[in-house]
Amino acid sequence: FGRVPCGLVLPCMGINCLRMMQGGVPGAANLGGRATLEGIVRKHVEKGGLFAAICAAPPLALASWGLLDGHKATGHPWFVEKFPPKVTAVDANVVVDGNAVTGTGPATSMEFAMALVEQLYGKEKVEQIAKPMLVRYEGGYSMKELNSVEWHCSGTPKVLLPVANGIEEMEAIILVDALRRANADVVVASAEDGVVVTARYGTRIVADVMLDEAADRAPFDLIIVPGGMPGAKTLGGCEQLVALLKKQAEANRPYGAIGAATAHVLEPHGLLKGKKATTCASMAGLLADGGECENRVVVDGNVITSRSPGTAMEYAAAVVEKMMGRDEARRLAEGLLFLS
Repeated sequence: FGRVPCGLVLPCMGINCLRMMQGGVPGAANLGGRATLEGIVRKHVEKGGLFAAICAAPPLALASWGLLDGHKATGHPWFVEKFPPKVTAVDANVVVDGNAVTGTGPATSMEFAMALVEQLYGKEKVEQIAKPMLVRYEGGYSMKELNSVEWHCSGTPKVLLPVANGIEEMEAIILVDALRRANADVVVASAEDGVVVTARYGTRIVADVMLDEAADRAPFDLIIVPGGMPGAKTLGGCEQLVALLKKQAEANRPYGAIGAATAHVLEPHGLLKGKKATTCASMAGLLADGGECENRVVVDGNVITSRSPGTAMEYAAAVVEKMMGRDEARRLAEGLLFLS
């Protein structure tokens, strides 16, 4: 599974465009050592353009180039000590100082993104985007659990996550990333004609295998379906996936969905019969029982559902808690800066 890169440096005609750098180690340090990239970003900053970095990239790249001198900035707690004396380190999720925007890490990436949107387009655009995505700025997660049962798996949890053109990229990528951080064996399987799928907003995702090959690896400890349209509808019409989900349900093995997939994959095929679930607000009316749709994460027995891109990280943490226990979920959440 991988994402086909769409470019770290965004091309633009005016000075108000953005130069943004991702974090992660050793990636941030490698970026900081790229003279060509430094030249591109430095020229942009000298013209008064907006520039940004998150996680380890503020200290290991921007600050190492001297571009944060005289600025207040933040970064991942493990690396803030790398800021030179000319940079004022601030204990905050996101810091905007002049044309510089910095953020701390994975769990604050949504807040970081909204800060960038505000700088580029204004507060009205932030409200327009954040509300349907259910963006939440405070850390931590919670789930509503009904008919609690213990989820069982022998050894390393084996998880299937199907993808198709038009899926919501954040829901898929956050789930895969978080589960792999928790050391689950996640198989990303394409329901299209090839392993490369194009997500809802243009991100190209490279699946591990085709769905028919993944089916040969069944059974799975968990099958989890990302939403997004029209991807969720495609997955709901995939006979092979539906058959896998029905076998999963018949064997009382866990399965779930997020966003539109709850309404377009689980509900139409009777996979929510007798179960409480949640989905995105616009599709709550498609559920036979939408009584729990205000909850961000709902667990009913072996079924776990969630609402939107803005709840994906909470959903992933809840999945890890059910599969691997609360201690592992807390370790994951702390590593993502989701819990302090």
